[in-house]
Amino acid sequence: MEFKTLRNIENSFKQIRLFTFLFTVFCLSVVLFAIYRSYRFAEEQRKKIYVLDNGKSLMLALSQDMSINRPVEAREHTRRFHELFFTIAPDKNAIESNVKRAFNLADQSAFNYYKDLSEKGYYNRIISGNIQQRIEVDSVIADFNTYPYPVKTYARQFIIRSSNLTIRSLITSCSLVNSVRSDNNPQGFTIEKFSVIENKDIETVER
Repeated sequence: MEFKTLRNIENSFKQIRLFTFLFTVFCLSVVLFAIYRSYRFAEEQRKKIYVLDNGKSLMLALSQDMSINRPVEAREHTRRFHELFFTIAPDKNAIESNVKRAFNLADQSAFNYYKDLSEKGYYNRIISGNIQQRIEVDSVIADFNTYPYPVKTYARQFIIRSSNLTIRSLITSCSLVNSVRSDNNPQGFTIEKFSVIENKDIETVER
């Protein structure tokens, strides 16, 4: 009788251990599933942006894959730099304002080119001659198979004087590296090794 009682107690302990093991496995499975679903949910939320609609309501917009947008952003970054750097009015403050904004998009190489032009009196001649200069970027060609990304820009400069209009071809080269996005650098690139390959007159038109 005592032996049977001991066997029953032993079987009860085995059952308790089995139930405890199964319950532990079940709880662990629930926790792992919850962690997995939380991770997936967080990943899906990162692909969404929320935009204010007239400051009142929120509209949900799906963000596109960054790898798709990156080439477009690179070309826009390069285009914006050239527009800021080569658009010049006969006003010292306007020139300094534009080049400072351009320097936020590039490294020391752009400043060195600006300094070289300043030392040669280029900007002083623009101001004293009441000359305006603007630029039209024709194309920005970048190779995204190598990093840093080599970029070549083809553009035309329009130098406007009171007596004539001079059109010049402008070809530049540089490299793009990934950088931190900011208000001053929304595309998150930095231009390196900036240089002017060609800058020559195409035609002059009397006004």
